[in-house]
Amino acid sequence: MPTVAGVDSSTQSCKVVVCDADTGKILHRGRAAHPDATEVDPGAWWRALLEAGDGLLEHVDAVAVAGQQHGLVALDAAGQPVRDALLWNDTRSARAAADLVDELGGPEKWAEAVGTVPVAALTVAKLRWLAEHEPERADRTARVLLPHDWLTWQLCGGPGSGAEPVTDRGDASGTGYWSPAHGTYRHDLLSRAFDGRTPQLPRVLGPVEVAGRTPHGALVAAGTGDNMGAALGLGIEPGDVVISLGTSGTAFALSDHPTGDPTGAVAGFADATGRYLPLVCTLNAARVLSSTARMLDITLDGLGPLAREAEPGAGGLVFLPYLGGERTPNLPDAAGSLTGLRKANMHPPNLARAAVEGMLCNMADALDRLRAQDVSARRVLIIGGAAKAPVVGEIAAEIFGTPVTVPEPEEYVALGAARQAAWALAGTPEPPHWPLAAARQVTAPSDDTAGRRIRTAYAEARSMVYG
Repeated sequence: MPTVAGVDSSTQSCKVVVCDADTGKILHRGRAAHPDATEVDPGAWWRALLEAGDGLLEHVDAVAVAGQQHGLVALDAAGQPVRDALLWNDTRSARAAADLVDELGGPEKWAEAVGTVPVAALTVAKLRWLAEHEPERADRTARVLLPHDWLTWQLCGGPGSGAEPVTDRGDASGTGYWSPAHGTYRHDLLSRAFDGRTPQLPRVLGPVEVAGRTPHGALVAAGTGDNMGAALGLGIEPGDVVISLGTSGTAFALSDHPTGDPTGAVAGFADATGRYLPLVCTLNAARVLSSTARMLDITLDGLGPLAREAEPGAGGLVFLPYLGGERTPNLPDAAGSLTGLRKANMHPPNLARAAVEGMLCNMADALDRLRAQDVSARRVLIIGGAAKAPVVGEIAAEIFGTPVTVPEPEEYVALGAARQAAWALAGTPEPPHWPLAAARQVTAPSDDTAGRRIRTAYAEARSMVYG
C-alpha cells in the first residue's frame, strides 16, 4: 500500500499527516510548535517538521509541503538566511507596500500585472522594506524563497546537495512578482521592489511535477501555499467558497479564469491544480474569539454557549475585530473597537455574541468582494479552528444569508499537501479522488431581517470609527 505525507507548516505550528495514497485515509499524525513571532529563523520550521514527522517521513513513498504564504526567506550565496524570515503577518512593510503601489501608477497597474495589489503581507513589500531598512543584508541576498519553497528544498537535501530550489504556481502567485495570468515572473517588479537587485528565484513547477527526492528516497512533490493546500484537501469545485477561520481569516474560491481586483481586496492567486484561487484575507479570525474568552475569563469552549444566551445583534454591541491591524480592509495600524455600549447591554453574553458577529461580518464583507469579481458562491464551507464552535456556523448562516456546510474538523491543509503528493506519485492528469469527511449542514433562517440588521450596524460602526 503506497503512503504519502502532507506537511502543513503554518504560522503557529507544523502538522504532518500520513495517508493511504489511494483512499486518503489518515494513518498517522504529528505536530510541533513554531515560535510565536512575526519574524522567525527558518531553521525553527525545519526542526518542527522533523519533530512532527519523527518516525513518519522515513517510510512514505511521497511527501509535499503546504506552507504559510508570502513570508520572505532571504538567502546568501551559500544558501543560508541573511536574517530571520519575515512572516505574512508582519506589518512593518505597510509603508513600503503603499509606496510600491504609487510608484507603478496605482492599484489598477498592479492588478493588471500580477492580479494582486501589494499590501504589507506580500513578499514584494517585504523586499522593499529590507532594501530600505537593512541594505547590507539586502546586498547579501542572492536568492529569495517562500517558507514552503525553503522546506521543500531542505527535504530534497538543501544547500550543497545539488537540489534546485523550486516553488509552485499557487505560492508564487502570492509574491507580487509572478503573474498567474501569464505564468511568468515579473523580474522588473522584483528589481523595482529590491532597489535594482535581482536575486535568484525558484523555478515554478506545474501541479504534478516533482521537486526531487528525500535522502530516504521518497518523492517530493511541488508543494504549495496553505490556502491552496486547503482547497485541494477539501476537493472544492467551481461554485464553492471556503471561509477559513484560523489565525487569519480567508475567503477563497476555485475559478477557471484569473482575476485582477483593482481595489486590492481580492488577491488573484493561482491554485494547486492549474486553475485559479481568488482570495480575500483578513488578519483577525479565531484570535477574536480566544481574546474575547480571555477578557471574559472563560474558556474558549465556553464562549459559544455564552453567545447563545444573547439575541441576534448582541443588544446593540458591535465589535470591530481589527485586533492586530487589518489587511482587508487595509488598516495595518488599526485596533479593535467595541461600539454601542449602553448600561442595558453591558453583559457577558452580549460581548460573546458581538465577538462572533464581528468576526463573521468581516468575513461576509470578504464574501461580497469575491462575488463582485464574478465568483460564483453556490455553497459556503466553513473550516478552521473557530469553526469547531457550533454557534459560529449558526451565526454565519444568519449573517451570510445562505446555507453553510461545516466539514468535520480536520487538518485540511496537510491533507491537501498529502493529496498533492499522491497525485505526483501517480502521475495522473487529475488528483486522486479522496472522499470528504462528514459535514454538518446549517440552514439559513427563512427571514434574513436579523442578519441584514447585524451587517448594517457593523458597517455603520466601521464608518464611524474609520471613515
